[in-house]
Amino acid sequence: MVRRFVVASMLLTAGLLARGGYADDKNPGDEKTEQKALSAADKRFIEDAAQAGKAEVTIGQLAAERASSDEVKTFAKRMVDDHKKFNDELKKLAEQKGVTLPDKLSNTEKAAEEHLSGLSGDKFDRAYLDHMISDHKKDVAEFKKMAQTAQDPDLKAWASKTVTTLEDHLRQAEALKKGHGGGKPT
Repeated sequence: MVRRFVVASMLLTAGLLARGGYADDKNPGDEKTEQKALSAADKRFIEDAAQAGKAEVTIGQLAAERASSDEVKTFAKRMVDDHKKFNDELKKLAEQKGVTLPDKLSNTEKAAEEHLSGLSGDKFDRAYLDHMISDHKKDVAEFKKMAQTAQDPDLKAWASKTVTTLEDHLRQAEALKKGHGGGKPT
């Protein structure tokens, strides 16, 4: 009996040594190979959020230059600053997860940029604020959903953290719209 135990222990030890260590040992770099692949929904969200973030910066820069109201210009600058920060965070997260981010605006966002480029004065301000309200309503809903349903814990944490600022952007855009003869926010 003791002999069987000794032989079994020796075989187990030999197997572990051949493998390079004990079952709980991890070699440097194993984290990458152990990393679970992103779900299709998580990957799509990262890609969509990257495109939307890029659009917020591009359109925000346009608004910072073309808005007639100082309040709208200040809001646009905040959009640029906040979304650049989000874009940088998302880029790092995407790199960690092996996701390649799109480098162009979506057709919808490109059309919005072209539409806004053709406006000036109060018309520009109102159209920009309408766009910000519409975009942020959609973004807040998507980020809240991902904060609850993302399978990747890092993505879930980023969405949870980011959604509070997006909600603040929405409130500020609605308040500015009201102050610019927009009546009830859309």
